[in-house]
Amino acid sequence: MIKTYSLSLPVTATEEEAKAKLIKKSGLKNSQVKFFKFAKKSIDARDKKDVRLVYSAYVSNKEEIFESELIIPRPEKKPKIVVVGFGPAGIFCGLYLARAGLEPTIIERGLDVDERKKSVNKFINDKKLDENSNIQFGEGGAGTFSDGKLNTGINGKWVRTVLSDFVRYGAPEEIEWESKPHIGSDKLPFVVKNMRKEIERLGGKVLFSTKMEAFSVKNFKITSVVTDKGEIYADEVVLAVGHSARDIFTYALKSGISMEPKAFAMGYRIEHLQSDISLSQYGEKFAPLLPPADYRLASRKGNRGVFTFCMCPGGFVMPSASEEGGVVTNGMSLYARSGMNANSALLCEIYPSDTEGVLGGMELQRKIERSAFLVGGDYSAPIQTVGDFLSGKVGSVSEKVVPTYGAGTVYSDLTALYPDFVAENIKIGIKDMATRLKCFDDSEAILTGVETRSSSPVRILRGENFSSLTYSNLYPCGEGCGYAGGITSAAADGIKVALAIIEKYVD
Repeated sequence: MIKTYSLSLPVTATEEEAKAKLIKKSGLKNSQVKFFKFAKKSIDARDKKDVRLVYSAYVSNKEEIFESELIIPRPEKKPKIVVVGFGPAGIFCGLYLARAGLEPTIIERGLDVDERKKSVNKFINDKKLDENSNIQFGEGGAGTFSDGKLNTGINGKWVRTVLSDFVRYGAPEEIEWESKPHIGSDKLPFVVKNMRKEIERLGGKVLFSTKMEAFSVKNFKITSVVTDKGEIYADEVVLAVGHSARDIFTYALKSGISMEPKAFAMGYRIEHLQSDISLSQYGEKFAPLLPPADYRLASRKGNRGVFTFCMCPGGFVMPSASEEGGVVTNGMSLYARSGMNANSALLCEIYPSDTEGVLGGMELQRKIERSAFLVGGDYSAPIQTVGDFLSGKVGSVSEKVVPTYGAGTVYSDLTALYPDFVAENIKIGIKDMATRLKCFDDSEAILTGVETRSSSPVRILRGENFSSLTYSNLYPCGEGCGYAGGITSAAADGIKVALAIIEKYVD
């Protein structure tokens, strides 16, 4: 079995130096090494007086077959397969179906990533919203404009497979060993396009500006997907829509597709100076020597869980509405993470019991987004200093942290936007989190409202074979359908669904 070697090095150590020392630790000479691959790189900042880089690597004197591709059968039959949605789940599902020779048709309501950028910029600059092509919808899904963070709660072969595929299509190689990998919203579009081109090269089709409206059903099976551009016949349908596909959720419920409400979370975006975050995490000596620091915090001091999510070092708060008359925020970082501010979602748990009906969570999201819109009336976002938020005041203006939300901001009372328990628990959470990250309750940090789309408020139920409990040839997939929580887990779910469909047609 191939061995792994680890060591701790000064923060100034380069990867070449780390490689040389790891080979030396293995006991092999350079001429004997036939295989070397970094396994992990992380920062150990527990001791602010001696922050270290920790490397581990696989080293062998044999030509190792390592992390080989999944073996994908190639069925002789070629069913008509339609994948609805071209975010991470839809991309990876489509890619693996195409690799099996099944030539899927993928429909996406939004535009290709280049045209989508224009829609996003038009919304930010002119406040003209395209409800089908925006931060939420379009090639690559919502993750395309949220830093491309790939850290995940799942592990094992699925993560390695997803990261390996991203690298194959143009992502930075280090995502395979960084402890908190990210691609960056400037590099991810290039990767997404390459994956689409590969699907097309293998015989698949990707249809943009094509919106699903309904299913045709016969004998308890879906026979076609009805779109605004016409009907597409299908033997198998993958529903890989994102967490903002509210029209699809409404249609699914009306059509009798088995689904249930699920827990999710809502709150605000919190912005600090990136330099303050790095100083708090690394200390004065090491902060200038290391990449922009991130954080991940959670609190159970109140009667609801409060946690940070989608933290963007050196990033921006993005206008992320997908419906007219609503304000939604999200975070984004470029690959270099060189912006002045750090931002993160700061969220409070919402339970199904807080709402009524399967779509109660969705309607609560919509209500809060519309309330936030009314503050400015033109997609400007309501903001408040952390000091005012904690003390119950309104009116202080931060001279330290400049808000990065690009469509305009209005100082306001953010507590009024949510049910009382949300703001109260977030206040408790901020104070508790500041005991572990000392700048977190900085009075001049900025809260921006509202962050409502952290995850799907519904789950479309499926069985062990990944198919819907209602239609045996419908496959709910990814984050929107309630089976993932980020780019990597959504991509992995897409692969699993693809393999389930492939296996169905293998003799």
